[in-house]
Amino acid sequence: MAKVAVKPSDYDESKIKTLSSLEHIRLRSGMYIGRLGDGSNPDDGIYVLLKEVIDNSIDEFIMGHGTKIRIQLEGKTLKVRDAGRGIPLGKLVEAVSIINTGAKYNTEVFQFSVGLNGVGTKAVNALSESFRVVAFREGEYAEAIFEKGNLKKQHKGKAPKEPNGTYVEFTPDPEIFGEYSFSVEFIEQRLWNYAYLNAGLTLQLGSNLFKSENGLRDLLSAEVEEEHIYDLVHYRGQHLEFAFTHTREGYGENYWSFVNGQHTSAGGTHLSAFREGILKGINEFYDKNFTGQDVRDGIVGAVSVKLENPIFESQTKNKLGNTELRGWIVQETKTAVEDFLHKNNAASKILLDKIVFNENLRKELAVVKKEAKEVAKKIALKIPNLKDCKHHLGDKKFGEESTIFLTEGQSASGSMVSSRDVYTQAIFSLRGKPQNMFGRKRAEIYKNEELYNMMMAIGIENSIEGLRYNRIVMATDADYDGFHIRNLLLTFFLSYFEELVAAGHVYILETPLFRVRNKKETRYCYNEKERDEATGALSGAEVTRFKGLGEISPKEFGQFIGPDLRIVKADIKSLKNINETLEFYMGKNTPERRNYIMENLI
Repeated sequence: MAKVAVKPSDYDESKIKTLSSLEHIRLRSGMYIGRLGDGSNPDDGIYVLLKEVIDNSIDEFIMGHGTKIRIQLEGKTLKVRDAGRGIPLGKLVEAVSIINTGAKYNTEVFQFSVGLNGVGTKAVNALSESFRVVAFREGEYAEAIFEKGNLKKQHKGKAPKEPNGTYVEFTPDPEIFGEYSFSVEFIEQRLWNYAYLNAGLTLQLGSNLFKSENGLRDLLSAEVEEEHIYDLVHYRGQHLEFAFTHTREGYGENYWSFVNGQHTSAGGTHLSAFREGILKGINEFYDKNFTGQDVRDGIVGAVSVKLENPIFESQTKNKLGNTELRGWIVQETKTAVEDFLHKNNAASKILLDKIVFNENLRKELAVVKKEAKEVAKKIALKIPNLKDCKHHLGDKKFGEESTIFLTEGQSASGSMVSSRDVYTQAIFSLRGKPQNMFGRKRAEIYKNEELYNMMMAIGIENSIEGLRYNRIVMATDADYDGFHIRNLLLTFFLSYFEELVAAGHVYILETPLFRVRNKKETRYCYNEKERDEATGALSGAEVTRFKGLGEISPKEFGQFIGPDLRIVKADIKSLKNINETLEFYMGKNTPERRNYIMENLI
């Protein structure tokens, strides 16, 4: 590519710009709230805005002020009213508009803050079409109204009948988020998490109440219902709370981890210490030397810690980095586990049986894995059908971007290999449809050459600890065969590596169905509505329907797996329904499934 010479005169003082803090938030919104999205994913930015507002109300509850938070959703506008202390009236405008301004730096006022120190509400303000905040304190109020972060009106006065607290009303800006809509289901799930993490707090959305008296015990009970094999272990201390049990059908480990109410989806040092504490407590009680894999295979757990100065590894705060907490979390967990087992003889016997079963299964699988490795060595010295990348999950700089695409056939993978980022994007090509593994014994997946090669490519043939990529993306054609392959892969992951899905590592690639172009412009459309809009906007346009990924040229494909990559996370709403859902759609209940399809076919 030819270099363009830039004259020194083209780069002078006039090119240096200073943005206000709110202008910077609007220009670089991803730095503050992660992805934007349209509301179809629970991690989309509009839900992050709601979270930042509610977090402030939670902070008030944690500090002993207010036991109820009311939330209203009216179209695209959200309203939140708490019963806390209320923002100090004389600093209301600054508190919601000037970055690095707030009381979260003062541990006397906020000891265990979940909000972003001096950033959260400002981001909501900056990214909202309209933003209104009212603080009530001792019979007086102050109100400020903003548009896109710019102050429009402010008032002060008397409000003798209003209890102390803060009211926030905002509408996310379509200039930032585009066409979006809120999912009540996603909001409700967030509210349940708040309730589980703050026993005694009541949250209200419309007429629905969200309240928990037993904290994380209630969270696990709701997730696993009758699937657990012994009574849930539950411990609540001053700074640490946890719950765990083992399930009948599950493999691997599934956890929910939280720091000061923040869901740390990628775990961190608190989760590692919690897992170690469980192992040490069990080995101490049984006077054994069980491995972590044998103790924890099939476990479902939740852990929450409260810290004065949490250190997160990214702005989105999904992984905790504090190392100093390991010792006390390990010891407190170990002691609590031993105490539970001493007091619950029935549970301790069932748990021991489960660990011994896991141990025997691991030994059986070790033989099968060894045979599979010998076969793999004879096939090739490297993993067949894998075009690897240079950086993997363990890399500090690029680990979060590491991605492996599971493609359908050589034609699709050929286009992707030619257009991928060789540093962070790997391609594994499937040879036709993988086998339906639902209901099969775990040993059978290691005897299946295609699946074993895929496991080696991903790095999970021995355990999930060897995972090589942060994102596993299923890239199949948008036709019936492609959907079937996607379902077979999801069945495989949910049956044997459920924790990969639960931890947010598995995705589905979105690629365009149509190309609409004329001599001046080309548009790629992901559905028929976009196609019709593009056809109407581009006169004399030619419409191409992509029948498969292999029809998209490498030059075009580069757009769809580059910076504008569109992927949908494969979310698990609840662990309790996984086996039942897979049984219905992928099991042998052919008559029931056939009747369902016939009744719901459009």
